[in-house]
Amino acid sequence: MKRIKKIDHIGIAVKNLEESLKIWKDLFGAKVGVIEEIKERGVKIAFLEFKEGPTVELLASSGKDSPLEKFLEKRGEGIHHLCLLVEEIEKVMEELKSKGVQFIQEKPHKGAEGSKIAFLYPHSLQGVLLELKEKKVS
Repeated sequence: MKRIKKIDHIGIAVKNLEESLKIWKDLFGAKVGVIEEIKERGVKIAFLEFKEGPTVELLASSGKDSPLEKFLEKRGEGIHHLCLLVEEIEKVMEELKSKGVQFIQEKPHKGAEGSKIAFLYPHSLQGVLLELKEKKVS
């Protein structure tokens, strides 16, 4: 699929964002990038950047009604999702839907830094929660 560009980031669910940032910085020298709260999704996120490869996105719940809070209660801390960077997310979604893939939401919604994002149901991809991300056009 030509619209898939690369693995953008790996999302990791954490209970305490500040403590996790310190661990990743101290152990691996990760550079802290954007830190942002997305209230409509009930998460606070921080991106960690490395010299090469995808970024790591640390996700912490910002409320008891957050889907991430339920994830942490059920599964604990750890890998939450894999994200692919795409162009024209709506077209990618339509193509995948035509192949039988199911999405958690019907249309993309707001992600970090004004991006558009959409998640595939894990049962569509051998149990992996996959996020599609289209960066905001400047």
